[in-house]
Amino acid sequence: VQLQASGGGLVQAGDSLRLSCAASGQAVSWYNIGWFRQAPGKEREFVAAINRSGVGSYYGDSVKGRFQISRDNSKKAVYLQMNSLQPDDTAVYCCAVIRDWGTTQGDYWGQGTQVTVSS
Repeated sequence: VQLQASGGGLVQAGDSLRLSCAASGQAVSWYNIGWFRQAPGKEREFVAAINRSGVGSYYGDSVKGRFQISRDNSKKAVYLQMNSLQPDDTAVYCCAVIRDWGTTQGDYWGQGTQVTVSS
């Protein structure tokens, strides 16, 4: 499966943004999908994950209550709705396959999208 993130941009603190992760190749419904982010000079951080059916999800502590992950398997897409964005959310956001549900280990990394939040 090939993954491609999109939807990033420059926003102000308090704004919302929705990212999309488009899948090609094998059916995206076969995979648990996760979102990750990496800010300059920092390690990659787990953001959120959603299971194959879209019923189950879990989040990183820094985004709980602000971000929501969802998916539409008919459109081969996974989304990340980001609300109440803060400058600390500035990073390159990528999506990846979560091989083992419940973990924060990603695989088959897609190209990321830049999110910049100004104060």
